[in-house]
Amino acid sequence: MIEADKRKAVFLLHQEGMGGREIARRLNVSRNSVDTIIKQGGVMPEVERTRQVIDEELLRRLYAACDGFAQRVHEKLTEEEGIEVTYSTLTRILRELGISKPSKARCDRVPDEPGAEMQHDTTIYTCNVGGKRTKIVASILYLRYSKRRYLKLYRHFTRFNMKSFLHEALMFWGYSAPLCIIDNTNLARLRGAGSTAVIAPEMESFSKAHGFRFQCHAIKHANRKAGEERSFWTTETNFLPGRTFESMEDLNAQAFEWATVRMENRLVSKTGLIPAKAFEHESNFLTKLPTHLPAPYCVHERGTDQYGYVAFAANFYWVPGTKRDSIKVLEYMDRLKLCKSGECLAEYLLPPDGTKNQLFSPEGEPKPRHQPGNRRKPTLEEEKRLRAINESVQTYLDAVLKPMGIKRHNFLRKLFTLSRKTAPALFITSIERAHKYQITDINTIERIIALNVTQGERTLPSVEIDEDFKKRDSYQQGRLTDPPDLSNYDDDQENNHE
Repeated sequence: MIEADKRKAVFLLHQEGMGGREIARRLNVSRNSVDTIIKQGGVMPEVERTRQVIDEELLRRLYAACDGFAQRVHEKLTEEEGIEVTYSTLTRILRELGISKPSKARCDRVPDEPGAEMQHDTTIYTCNVGGKRTKIVASILYLRYSKRRYLKLYRHFTRFNMKSFLHEALMFWGYSAPLCIIDNTNLARLRGAGSTAVIAPEMESFSKAHGFRFQCHAIKHANRKAGEERSFWTTETNFLPGRTFESMEDLNAQAFEWATVRMENRLVSKTGLIPAKAFEHESNFLTKLPTHLPAPYCVHERGTDQYGYVAFAANFYWVPGTKRDSIKVLEYMDRLKLCKSGECLAEYLLPPDGTKNQLFSPEGEPKPRHQPGNRRKPTLEEEKRLRAINESVQTYLDAVLKPMGIKRHNFLRKLFTLSRKTAPALFITSIERAHKYQITDINTIERIIALNVTQGERTLPSVEIDEDFKKRDSYQQGRLTDPPDLSNYDDDQENNHE
């Protein structure tokens, strides 16, 4: 379609005496179009469109019968009613008559303005960490204008993790945007949804200290933070594939390098900008954060045991001094502080992910003389030595340890003690018999050992069985049932010393 201004120019040039071929060449339109425009006087003629009318009652009946699916209504109109109508015309008529369901409202279109907003969200991935398939939570903070990202991954994600992550990301950038778009997560939201959502006082106080405020987008309008959603797609298709992670620390180290070095200096194909350079411009419109803004922390009340330790997250931390009062453990994102009456008694870096049952004491001070009273006593060494005795013992342990659960530790300690008090050949013979009859009771195993000692190599005499028992009425009544599985009780002349 030729625009109105060009049509007018064609007609005016014609009136000035310019030839049609020259007009077509200068204005880049066809010769036929020039002739047509001149005949129309340079004005687009009005074309009256005939509006197709379909019986409203018929449309309502078909719409209800088709459960509101306009495509099926179109099929029934053309195939069963013989009414030829295009699909677009049908949907327009349905809207005008108020029959069709109202279309979903689009989320607001917000222009990319420097320093206007940032976006935060989380998603769950399953990847290989340390040789195991592990579910992890990816958290991303995204600057809308400069396309800058900050990525970190967690085993689980709580409100404390959310505050710690935002603090870490914003302090790394040194700036914050005045608005942070989030979904309707209860980690930040107290009640309500979308524009009417009320942010939890704890999170509102946190955001105020960091120079921004939270805003929830409307329900099912995730495209309001489309850049954030795209960041997760980029993480899934560009960061996770083809990489190996030995631990959560290794995973986050690679994620930090990928997000803050590689992606920041890569050209964004759609917009043609480089995030690191765009951020230099955007930083002039962002809120600069204080250098020593305090990091968020959680407070845990803990008691000190008689040996001077407090337990936290399956590990034990030494409390300096001689008093054994209750103290406060301040949990930061990367360290712990042990405090009493406002005084910091000790500070510890958090151990690597997965560290359990370990003791920690202040560096530069003598190691504590005692261990905590409730420290778990592992049985890895006992199990290792038992398995080294013989293949039969190893097979027995594989069969009995798995269903035991936590009781396995006590069983392994007692069995190891028994192996040290028994001759190897006698112990192996007794374990083989215990395996055959699925015995897991230590006292029973001790009786088997004692019986083997007293009887030596003698075998028990065979029991004579009167075959006439098959003629009894009780046998005849029960012979139609399935025979019991007596494979565990087959006679073993070599080992049967009872």
